[in-house]
Amino acid sequence: MKNFGLDIWGDENFIIQGDTININHASKPSLLSITQEIREKGYKGPLLLRFPHLLEKQISTLFKTFEKAKQEFKYKGNFQAVFPLKVNQFPNFVHALMDVSKNYNYGLEAGSKAEIIIAMTKTPLGAPITVNGFKDKEMISLCFIAAKMGHNITVTIEGLTELETIIQVNKEFNEDAETPISPKIGVRIRLHSSGIGIWAKSGGYGSKFGLTSTELLEAYEMLKEHALLDYLWMIHFHIGSQMGDIAPLKKALREAGNIYADLKKRGADALGAINLGGGLAVEYSQHEDKQERNYSLREFANDVVFLMQDISKRKGVEEPDIFTESGRYIAASHSVLVAPVLELFSQEYTEKGLRLKEVNPPLIQELYDLYNSLSRARAREYLHDALDHMESLLTLFDLGYIDLEDRSNTEILVNLIIKKSIALLKNEDSDELKKLQDRIQEKYLVNFSAFQSLPDFWGLEQHFPIMPLDRLDTKPTNPASIWDITCDSDGEIGFNRDLPLYLHDIDVDTEEYFLAFFLTGAYQEVLGMKHNLFTHPTEAVINFDAEGNYTIDNLIEAQNIMDILDDLDYDTYLMDKTLKYNIEESVHLNNEEKRELLGKLYLYLSENSYLKTIQAIDEER
Repeated sequence: MKNFGLDIWGDENFIIQGDTININHASKPSLLSITQEIREKGYKGPLLLRFPHLLEKQISTLFKTFEKAKQEFKYKGNFQAVFPLKVNQFPNFVHALMDVSKNYNYGLEAGSKAEIIIAMTKTPLGAPITVNGFKDKEMISLCFIAAKMGHNITVTIEGLTELETIIQVNKEFNEDAETPISPKIGVRIRLHSSGIGIWAKSGGYGSKFGLTSTELLEAYEMLKEHALLDYLWMIHFHIGSQMGDIAPLKKALREAGNIYADLKKRGADALGAINLGGGLAVEYSQHEDKQERNYSLREFANDVVFLMQDISKRKGVEEPDIFTESGRYIAASHSVLVAPVLELFSQEYTEKGLRLKEVNPPLIQELYDLYNSLSRARAREYLHDALDHMESLLTLFDLGYIDLEDRSNTEILVNLIIKKSIALLKNEDSDELKKLQDRIQEKYLVNFSAFQSLPDFWGLEQHFPIMPLDRLDTKPTNPASIWDITCDSDGEIGFNRDLPLYLHDIDVDTEEYFLAFFLTGAYQEVLGMKHNLFTHPTEAVINFDAEGNYTIDNLIEAQNIMDILDDLDYDTYLMDKTLKYNIEESVHLNNEEKRELLGKLYLYLSENSYLKTIQAIDEER
């Protein structure tokens, strides 16, 4: 895996300079220097770094690519886009997103009442807002309030009951109004076409949302009967998140385009937009032969524009405006999770760990001789001998013929022989050697929670690009599995011989080693769970000024222990009193000891749940 696959997933957002990975923008600072600067301010746990310039890049690329496709095909409709808030609702993200998108008339998509409030307060007047998902009367009423405030808002009908509610709310808001104002109306259609992979169920007849053809005709008649047909503005569909294959989209576009044209010809004169939903995929793979997306953004845009134009021409209707609600594509690349390695659990398998005796059991002496005489020519033979000796020695231990020191020496020597053999035979593509890497993998304990920061790995086995911040001028050799600090066996990114990750051999007692997890900006924060009560990591926004220098802004530290408990509705005042009372009333402590314990207790309660490295503890002393 050359350069950790940076040329596959990196999209030229990051570059390797010397031995560090750097931001490919402005002054090109290294992620290591930014991390160290934040840690010098006292933040020792995992860090989430946000880069607003990458949001702007994605938005700009999306709009420019569709504009180029429109010009190439002489397409008459407009292109518009909104960001679905379900992908990331965190304030630092939303504020940065709206700040960098001012020049694109970029809006927001909401799927709940709380998200509508965010959209109403953060979207500039005139920029589009779309509202999806199941709605009650209050939620629909919020859409009407937004429209009367001057927002360009479209409420999408997910079922006929919602349309009945829209008709009722419209009557309540506009019956006595001097100037009736209502939101635009969209209809989500249930296509025959479906996506593929994990999110395939977002489309097709069995999908959760959308109107069937029969319901669509009934909705059309209801809108016409209640004089709301002039508000019918948008056809909406969605075939799934992380759409890796372009073929299902083409099929869905043909189906949705013909529905749009049919409604136009029936008399839905105000109908003027088709919303593709989300699904524009991100390339997460670090391996050339395991890529997740088979199309480019240019192909995506060209297919959409060409098919919509072709259907419109054949049906004799106006070309619709094209909407997208791509969230993953916009947000994923903007954030990087950086976490320090706390410990390597396989470091005991070194020559320093051997406890050889003056006289060793014959098989252990043979293992030692095999290790010292191992060569390229006889590596495979000696490897097989070592594995055979180990089985025999473990049997001897079970029968009581060798002791614990002998067993330890066996494990260490066989591990060393496997390592040395793999290094000598590295040019051989052997299944046997790949399987053996599972036995010698180094286990890196990393100061983060996979459940909090990478929930899609735990829930969907979604892999994220991982690489160290430095030492990139040195080839890593350790097959690596990554353990988080939760007490859950699922909190592990295990070594995968089909998607191998190699990291450097380090001594955590004398040096720091940071791992970066990339493309974490979509869904990971909002889906993160407080497993073991680990919370959202400390975050910072990295901005660049006109001279190209970076600033670290909007630092928000991870919640402290008492705030976490307060969020779970514990009575933290009572807990505080109980802790204090139990110390003050202890008969085993004198007054000085009580004061010292209380001081330490309140210091620790003010900290977050993440661990501190040995170096950090030493610095405090």
